Amino acid sequence: MAWKTSSVMDEKLRFVFEYERDEQTMAELCTRFEISRETGYVWLRRFRQMGASGLVELNRAPHGHPNQTAEAIERAVLALRQAHMRWGPRKLKRILERDQPSQPWPATSTIGEIVRRAGLVVPRKKRRRTEPYTQPLAHASQSNRVWCADFKGWFKSGDGTRIDPLTITDAWSRYLLRCQAVEKTDTERVRAIFEAAFRQHGLPEAIRTDNGAPFASSAVGGLSRLAVWWIKLGIQPERIQAGHPEQNGRHERMHRTLKQDVPKAADWRSQQRELDRFCNDFNLVRPHEALAMQTPASVYQPSPRPYPPRQPEIEYPDTMQVRTVKSHGHFQWKKKEIFLTEVLWGESIGLLPLNKDFFTIYFAQMPLARLHATTGTLFPLRQRDKNKNLPDKEKTSGMCPV
Repeated sequence: MAWKTSSVMDEKLRFVFEYERDEQTMAELCTRFEISRETGYVWLRRFRQMGASGLVELNRAPHGHPNQTAEAIERAVLALRQAHMRWGPRKLKRILERDQPSQPWPATSTIGEIVRRAGLVVPRKKRRRTEPYTQPLAHASQSNRVWCADFKGWFKSGDGTRIDPLTITDAWSRYLLRCQAVEKTDTERVRAIFEAAFRQHGLPEAIRTDNGAPFASSAVGGLSRLAVWWIKLGIQPERIQAGHPEQNGRHERMHRTLKQDVPKAADWRSQQRELDRFCNDFNLVRPHEALAMQTPASVYQPSPRPYPPRQPEIEYPDTMQVRTVKSHGHFQWKKKEIFLTEVLWGESIGLLPLNKDFFTIYFAQMPLARLHATTGTLFPLRQRDKNKNLPDKEKTSGMCPV
């Protein structure tokens, strides 16, 4: 035979009907149905007031909670998040506290939960993290010690125009000095952007780039015309090792934010306006976790070294023999034409005697090659050779100078 089943609602109704028949007392019925007398009276009262609907199980959740976030605060958090979809809870909290300091804002974890409940969380793909290489960034301890420069990577605007953004940042403060789309990535256009940055912010002590043009070349020492200009201004060019973008990691991290925040515009002018907007937000609005949630503009200070009105000439000590590089990259040595590099055309170089057989060729403070005094044979210096068997006054840094 089939077993009879009943629901909780059926049992409640049966309890009420049994009581209404007045054949058993409340205590006897409650014992039979295995409930307390208080529950029995509650069911009876609700049935008489609302009928069968009064026996429906009610939500036991409290109507209010003493720690519940106010609706106005949630709206403010969500409005800011919708305006900046890539900002996390820490940045949102920092901006809210800065703009409305009198308002008590919830904890970072609560802001994160508010954003998650609203479905405004952007999922991120997990990446395998590489152990950072700290040596190139170790000396970026104040503004203008090191500037970082690179091209973001070209893309096309809505009308098909190629956009090549050149970006320059201060490594310590993360201040975005320039974010400019160039028509062509050549020395002339890039130099004009750097010159404008030098005039506005002064000169840095070093500029770190990758090994691509126009920052470097295949010439001796990796020199380019742009690097030669920097050296004459007293700026040390630094190049990261090939295949190691993490050595310029702060700048690369900024590029990731730029890619996320800058939409594709209709044409070149509209795209530059978007880049200018990003530059303004990055420097003045967006708090940076590495700066204790301050903005880059609040910590960056202009360089005390102004851009000179005239390009200075390099001076060498009396211990060096000075030669001038001719138009085809040669210099005169004991009635011989020795080829060095066309990049140094018109520039002076210094030859420091190393011993009776060899001279070390310098451009400014940078050793480039060794010259055999008798045969005139030139031996370009590789990076690993620059610190080998050199007098103390010739020691170079462990960086990758141009």
